[in-house]
Amino acid sequence: MPTTGWKIEEPHRRELLERFPPQWPDVIADHITLDAEVDADAQLPSTTQAEILGGIDDGKGLQAMVVAIAGTSDRPDGGTYHITWSLDRGQGRKASDSNTVIAELGWRPLANPIPISITPARLG
Repeated sequence: MPTTGWKIEEPHRRELLERFPPQWPDVIADHITLDAEVDADAQLPSTTQAEILGGIDDGKGLQAMVVAIAGTSDRPDGGTYHITWSLDRGQGRKASDSNTVIAELGWRPLANPIPISITPARLG
């Protein structure tokens, strides 16, 4: 099944990676998931703006940024909008681990949210 969400376009992504250096060898930092299991003809989201609210590094191979879409970080499926920033696949980490890490450990807020432009997309 296709995934819908938003892409973080270059060069904006490069600027964010400079501001928030990846902590793990496998850098992702390219999308926000809305729904991981949608029909191929599902409508794309319309929102084109988001805010990075904060982040988490679990110290065990996963780093993620928490994001607000339309004023909330709560995804419709009960998860949290986020960008998997970096991970260590050599330690068995996967991007989907971000949901668990955020739910179990929480996240650290930034002093000031960072607005970002996002593009609705089919992912993966």
